[in-house]
Amino acid sequence: MTVHPTALVEADVEIGPGTSVWDNVHIRGPARIGSDCIIGEKTYIAYGVSIGDRVKINAFVYICTGVTIEDGVMLSAGTIFTNDRYPRATTPDLAHLRGSEPDDDTLETVVRAGTTIGAGAVIGPGIEIGRFAMVGMGSVVTADVAPFSLVVGNPARSIGWVCRCGQRLPEGPEPDCAACGLAYRVTAGALEER
Repeated sequence: MTVHPTALVEADVEIGPGTSVWDNVHIRGPARIGSDCIIGEKTYIAYGVSIGDRVKINAFVYICTGVTIEDGVMLSAGTIFTNDRYPRATTPDLAHLRGSEPDDDTLETVVRAGTTIGAGAVIGPGIEIGRFAMVGMGSVVTADVAPFSLVVGNPARSIGWVCRCGQRLPEGPEPDCAACGLAYRVTAGALEER
């Protein structure tokens, strides 16, 4: 494990072997970071976050409370997660500043194994992004993303399928990957591995 001297890693943060934490990263405790991960510079990871093994997090990523990142995920530079369904700074009468701790309106988000999220993407609260999905750069994700789905835009919409290797798959009922040879089948609007 390597932690840059300018990184702020609070108490109760578990970091697995082989993980590198770069400059000016802030990780709040308690949180769990798996093994063989890269946490890029100036990234913020809130308390209660769980990150799997072999996760690559580029610079300037914001991961809030309630987010779970499974194994083998890539979060590109500037990715932002949100968790509050009804964000307000104060009580309705404006008399008191609201606390930052989770409440009934704090929603959990899960990014499943093998997913890639492109640079500058924003992920809304309460979202599940399926295995090996790919979110295009600058996309705003406001609904769940199916496994192997390629989504782009604001709001993000599916425009096709991607392989485990990251290549876009051809259209059709059996869109096998020309790059790596993996075989797939589209059944009832979902992509399955053959």
